[in-house]
Amino acid sequence: MPTERERRFVGPRRGQLIFALFFVAVSILLLSQIGSQTKWVEKSKLFAQPRFWPAVGLGGMVLLGGVHLYLMPWRRITRYDVTELRKWAQVLEFAVWFMAYVVLVPLIGYLPVTMAFMPLLTWRMGYRQPRMLWLSVGFAVAVVVLFKGFLSVKIPGAAIYEYLPGALRSFFILYL
Repeated sequence: MPTERERRFVGPRRGQLIFALFFVAVSILLLSQIGSQTKWVEKSKLFAQPRFWPAVGLGGMVLLGGVHLYLMPWRRITRYDVTELRKWAQVLEFAVWFMAYVVLVPLIGYLPVTMAFMPLLTWRMGYRQPRMLWLSVGFAVAVVVLFKGFLSVKIPGAAIYEYLPGALRSFFILYL
């Protein structure tokens, strides 16, 4: 049975407790590492210290996150919180896709990996018609041509190109 304080809360409830707990835990972790990640410079003013402003920011995050937790009208995680947490976790899937892409580009090459990932992500997002998959391959080629050809972005050649014969290897490293 919800209390009067819980009933009067006007904001959305789902996920707040989990987010607040996570926020405070990460803030405490970062604050505990500040001594090894920043310096305290001798004979320097307090406000000019490299450690001062990060410490103020992290201290504020811990303090205000703790106040937020203390003032929350509920202290238990419900099924709505877990449902919201699942929605947040779905976003992490695309971060994993991106990290796989970043790892594979130096190994296999910019063009082949882009041409493989674009249809895979198109399929994953629900566009499963052959026309959409071919459009995504075309878009992948256009992106590579734009970045490597017109914008001259320096993307290193793939490790797999080292196994190609001399002239072909130079072409693949420069253009693909």
